[in-house]
Amino acid sequence: MRSAEKLANTLVGTLSGKRQLVAIAGAPGSGKSTLARDAADALAARGRKTAVVPMDGFHYDDRVLAELELAHRKGAPETFDFNGFESLLKRLRSGDETVAIPIFDRGMELSRAAAGLVTPETELVLVEGNYLLLDEDPWRRLAALFDMRFFLDVRLEELERRLLARWAAHGREAEAAIKWVKENDLPNAVRVIKHRLPADLVL
Repeated sequence: MRSAEKLANTLVGTLSGKRQLVAIAGAPGSGKSTLARDAADALAARGRKTAVVPMDGFHYDDRVLAELELAHRKGAPETFDFNGFESLLKRLRSGDETVAIPIFDRGMELSRAAAGLVTPETELVLVEGNYLLLDEDPWRRLAALFDMRFFLDVRLEELERRLLARWAAHGREAEAAIKWVKENDLPNAVRVIKHRLPADLVL
């Protein structure tokens, strides 16, 4: 919660009357969703209209991943609809219309279209996702769309512990969870950590 308060205090101090897009980036399991939610609550308590937009809403559907032969790499950069996500961010930057956003349902393992709304009154949009600061094409184009960029720095050992706990909570068998984390989640985490653009603040 201290990180959320720190983030909220930082953002309140930068408000200028114009909508701001804020990137909260980090490896899978680093706590991006929790931080974004807690920071949004802290900002709301300060009277600031805030929305959280998860990048995970742009996961390709499992059937699409199967067609692309990428099911075994779900969660890697190439398994997201980058162009759709970039277009959404550009619409959100304009701030002059209500924008529907997709939200990924982990229980169902699929994205729900138009599951949330960002209204013109929203002052701050907290965008959270693994690859917001990825220094690879085409992802590096995103950095310029954000007014501020934050990165969550978490040790790989702690990421592994959290990811195993996450999959256990979703009912995945221990052996399958260990295999998935070792062969997919952790390689994605290393990619995020080793190939990232500079952040305004590292938490």
